[in-house]
Amino acid sequence: MKKLHVMAMADQREELLRELLRLGCVEISEPDDRLADPDWSALLERDRSKLVSTKNEIAGVDTALSAIRKYAQLKDGLFIKRHPITEQEFLSASTTEEAKEVSSQINLRLQALTHLQSEESRLQARQASLSPWQSLDMPLEMEGTEHVLLRLMVCPGTTDIGSVKTELAASGAAAELLEISGDKQQRYALLICHRADEECALEVLRPRGFSVTSFQNASGTAAENLQQIEQQLAENRKQQETAAADITACAGARDALRVYADRLNAEASKESSAERLLTDGTIVFFEGWAPEESMNRVEALMKELGCAWEARDPTEEEIPDVPVKLKNNWLTKPLNMVTEMYSLPTYDNVDPNPLMAPFFILFYGIMMADMGYGLLMMLAGFLVTRKYHPKGTMGNMFRLAGLCGISTFIMGALTGGFFGDFLTQVVKLTTGGDFALPALFTPLNDTLMILIGAMALGLVQIITGMAISFVRKIKRGQVMDAIWEEVTWWVVFAGIGCMALGVTNIVLYVGIVMVLVGSGWNAKGFGKITAIFGSLYNHVTGYFGDILSYSRLMALMLAGSVIAQVFNTLGAIPGNLIIFIIISLVGNALNFALNLLGCYVHDLRLQCLEYFGKFYEDGGKPFRPLAINTKYVDVENN
Repeated sequence: MKKLHVMAMADQREELLRELLRLGCVEISEPDDRLADPDWSALLERDRSKLVSTKNEIAGVDTALSAIRKYAQLKDGLFIKRHPITEQEFLSASTTEEAKEVSSQINLRLQALTHLQSEESRLQARQASLSPWQSLDMPLEMEGTEHVLLRLMVCPGTTDIGSVKTELAASGAAAELLEISGDKQQRYALLICHRADEECALEVLRPRGFSVTSFQNASGTAAENLQQIEQQLAENRKQQETAAADITACAGARDALRVYADRLNAEASKESSAERLLTDGTIVFFEGWAPEESMNRVEALMKELGCAWEARDPTEEEIPDVPVKLKNNWLTKPLNMVTEMYSLPTYDNVDPNPLMAPFFILFYGIMMADMGYGLLMMLAGFLVTRKYHPKGTMGNMFRLAGLCGISTFIMGALTGGFFGDFLTQVVKLTTGGDFALPALFTPLNDTLMILIGAMALGLVQIITGMAISFVRKIKRGQVMDAIWEEVTWWVVFAGIGCMALGVTNIVLYVGIVMVLVGSGWNAKGFGKITAIFGSLYNHVTGYFGDILSYSRLMALMLAGSVIAQVFNTLGAIPGNLIIFIIISLVGNALNFALNLLGCYVHDLRLQCLEYFGKFYEDGGKPFRPLAINTKYVDVENN
């Protein structure tokens, strides 16, 4: 990675940012500590109006796309099928203006539709409140005469209206209670009483849960009001259908809106980077990072724009701030999702993907170990990658699934597994004969051998991690640390192997002596003794635990095989081929789904803890260049 210092004329700001966006390999870094100086901080651009405006436009076009998807009933499916577009079309002003106009129209119609829906809800609520009074042949605004008072009353649905009438009569008040309607929740009644007896009547009704209700701005009977509401609702729904149809008519512009959305996101990225520029109104200046392999293109751009610039290697003090870009090929790139999920390496550390890829893919295949499951993984990886061209984490996931599917198929061929013993059961049900796929070994019959093999593979990976650590220490001049930390235990491992094979015990004795000497070689006094015991305890338990962790390779292989065979056996019990296929498919689908995730999690653990723990230094900052990152289209260079 190269550190860039770039200076250009202020009137070239937009052109410089646009060309850097197209170049896609320069990260404009955050301003450094010099901004603590007021003279420097005054040069930092702080105008966020363009970025805010762009983000508002992004929100608008996303809303428009959601409206089209909802009202035109267009489904995106699990994956968005990206289509290619030239850079000229992507950046075309005419295409942008057309999409912007469509987005604005859809949002206006959507606002109108939202208002109509709110109005519909209000009308429906009023309709529900008037419905219980539909049979009341009295204007709702009528409150009585000079001497007679009319009140609309509501009480709980459990109220005994008959007993209330009796109490009202016994109170001596000139009042009558007429029940209009009722439901489980409430009862609705009309109180007719002399105005002078209003308080007396209410004293009887209030303890029984009665309350007065009224309808503001209502005139005429409830039935007349309900008729008007029905008309208003019909007109409202007609207007909603018209607005929804207008939105649906814009469905043909969905592709243009998607291009516009990607264009806006690129513009937002550009404006976000612009905030890191320093300017005094005459010149602009920024610092940044660019990969060494991209410097030819950067140099050509700087010369074309007439910028003053320099590129240099990062200093020792800048190492923690240098962004990390992993170098990948077709085999190692899918492992980016594993490394990024864990943590990127520091800039001066090693790229873990090439060192991890063979182990991750092999271990996954060992744990899954079934030709049928391997075929499904390869098929899914191939079809999704070829048809939808997913990028980023999703693209890496399906490419990794394809590679692990190959490993799974090979291990399945070695163990004779095809959806468990699916073919064996099919042959038995159809012909009554015995059949089994050829196998080098099987999880059920060779469990101990598989366990030993798994731990042997674990030892190989651990020694590989130690070898990487050894090389890095030698390069940093830590020769003694490399000898006493890695070489010592290699001698111990070799000694244990020689003793187990009955060759000699001398190698082990030499290793023990090296452990005793190396554990306390830089300690003094009594500290040497504690250092020896601490080193022995930590290394012996650590290496033993790490190697034992690889037994999960055998455990998951065995579990997956047994579960598949159990479901196949259950399906074969009725003796009907159709029932067997149904039960087997359901069981194997469940087993496949569980193992798909389970094998990934356990494989990830082996890499990140047992393997990375020997040499990996995490904490790297991801390289995030100013670039066109799209969701819906693939931009092709002209």
